Amino acid sequence: MKKLIFILACLLPLTSCSRKLAFAETKNTDVVKSTEVRQSSNPEVEKLRRVFALMSQRCKDAIPNGAPEEFLADLHKVLAEEKSFHRSDDVDLLYLIDKKHNIGADYVPKDLKPVKSNDLWNVSRNDLSLRPESFAALEELSRAALKDGIKLMVSSTYRSYKYQEGLFNRYVRQDGLELAERYSARPGTSQHQLGMAIDFGSITDDWGDTKMGKWVYNHASDYGWSLSFPQDYEDVTGYMWECWHFRYIGVEACRFQKKWFSDVQQFMLEFLNAWKEAE
Repeated sequence: MKKLIFILACLLPLTSCSRKLAFAETKNTDVVKSTEVRQSSNPEVEKLRRVFALMSQRCKDAIPNGAPEEFLADLHKVLAEEKSFHRSDDVDLLYLIDKKHNIGADYVPKDLKPVKSNDLWNVSRNDLSLRPESFAALEELSRAALKDGIKLMVSSTYRSYKYQEGLFNRYVRQDGLELAERYSARPGTSQHQLGMAIDFGSITDDWGDTKMGKWVYNHASDYGWSLSFPQDYEDVTGYMWECWHFRYIGVEACRFQKKWFSDVQQFMLEFLNAWKEAE
């Protein structure tokens, strides 16, 4: 039975990898028999091939074989969910912000909601806030945690450009520029400025081994929260592992990320950014 599969890096020798950059049909889904790229009558499949050509090799290697039509169906679920949150006066839910993609010093999320201690969660300080959709998702996550006997601790949320600037400069004075850039974002490049990221618990490496940390790891994606800086991906994200830092991206995006991008948020967000720019 013929099956369309992902071919990532099609110019490599056939014996090197079953993932190649393009799409092809093969009678053997385990070994690609030919480097010939078959053109698809589906314009979105052709667009997908072009967009994947722009991805890093590590991203390409992370993507499993699969039918492009299935990938596209999952992609449209993500875009539909993002559209449901869209507002013309603010950035999109899946806005790419990282060391190469920043946001202006004047950007402040619209309608920030205060995050205060309550029956659902505790906070480490009294000046926290989130975008409305992130706040609602935190409520859902916290209710689920409470059912399992865990009350979440929210330690950091939205940060203004100015706040991040002061924080980054303090870390530079403390540890030097090279080390500071491995664990702290320059102003204008932090997910926290979007109002869609949370640092949970103690903000220390051992938090992931706590009862709270383990629960969040196991259940966060069910409520649309994604770990931003996983272990062993500093070369991809630009930051050291942060077991406590989660960004709200939506339930469909979490599923998409896990299924097609080895559960690495950065890979998925880079792909989505390239897909939108290709439109």
